[in-house]
Amino acid sequence: MNIQLRFFASVRESLGTSQETLAVPEQVKTVGDVRAFLRERGGAWQEVLADGRALRMACNQQMTGPETRITDGCEVAFFPPVTGG
Repeated sequence: MNIQLRFFASVRESLGTSQETLAVPEQVKTVGDVRAFLRERGGAWQEVLADGRALRMACNQQMTGPETRITDGCEVAFFPPVTGG
């Protein structure tokens, strides 16, 4: 299955990319699984997407939790919590 990844703000800056197309293995079924799969890349990926780190996620431009199932061609986005002033 192929999905589109988008990274925003400090997540994008830390990872050095704003988007990519990713072929995920069969066992990756949810947004949380995508996050865990990307952490396996190590380095900045492991740090930025760590379990304890505050991070917002969206699937097909809808805010979501880690349990949301992904589908072929969907867009998964990661970004830091937004603060206002």
